[in-house]
Amino acid sequence: MKIYDISRELFSAQVYPGDPTPSVETLLSLKKPYPDSYQLSRLTVGSHNGTHLDAPRHYYKNGLDVSEVDLYRCVGPCKVVQGKGELSPRQVEEFLQDGTKRLLIKGEGSVISWECARAAVRCGLYCLGVEGMTVGLPESQEEVHLELLGSQVVILESLCLSGVQCGNYFLAAQPLKVSGLDGSPIRAILLEGMV
Repeated sequence: MKIYDISRELFSAQVYPGDPTPSVETLLSLKKPYPDSYQLSRLTVGSHNGTHLDAPRHYYKNGLDVSEVDLYRCVGPCKVVQGKGELSPRQVEEFLQDGTKRLLIKGEGSVISWECARAAVRCGLYCLGVEGMTVGLPESQEEVHLELLGSQVVILESLCLSGVQCGNYFLAAQPLKVSGLDGSPIRAILLEGMV
């Protein structure tokens, strides 16, 4: 079994314009003399920093938060495909015609339109992951999020798929269990040889 880490390192990952920049503060340090006998840090992070999961609460006031997301949506067999530019609904349907429920799209320039999101929902998709910092173009990302999250499709953003070949894998991309949050950083991995 081979493990692929498809997460970006939190502090070096690009930050979406307007989002908070993650930071760390050392509270106790092993470099200091007694009484600091262990290391302790305070981490400040936005709910959508680095590789992260969008929960329905991101766009829906009463939507599920990250602690309520059904984990089967972001854990299980998945397919990695190559995307180039704006995908068509037909391409999305072809990717999913074999019953795929978790789809990761390689290519930071890949664009998911509202029509593609609708096609994915019609096909019963559980989870959609992209390498870009958001799904959709700036002018359409709200409607894409609304379409996907309104149907409980979990969105993974800022994935790092450059070292992964297209094909079938087992995905593990669980959010932190924190009530009320609209999104959560994740440590996403793909397992090869389990499906």
